[in-house]
Amino acid sequence: MSAVKIIGAIIFLFGVVDIGGSYMDFDLWGKIGIQLPEILWKYSSYIELALGAFLFSMGSSDEEESEE
Repeated sequence: MSAVKIIGAIIFLFGVVDIGGSYMDFDLWGKIGIQLPEILWKYSSYIELALGAFLFSMGSSDEEESEE
């Protein structure tokens, strides 16, 4: 498993926790000491999910290219 794929999976899981916490009135970013602007706070979990999925897919395509 490539490092990019692992980082993508971690970011994706962070996004899952962030979106779940937002439905339970839990501010994940605030708990780790980072205050996000309101507009960014609303969409941060979706950004994390998209970035994680993108990196995970990049890691998968890198592995396929190295196999050939």
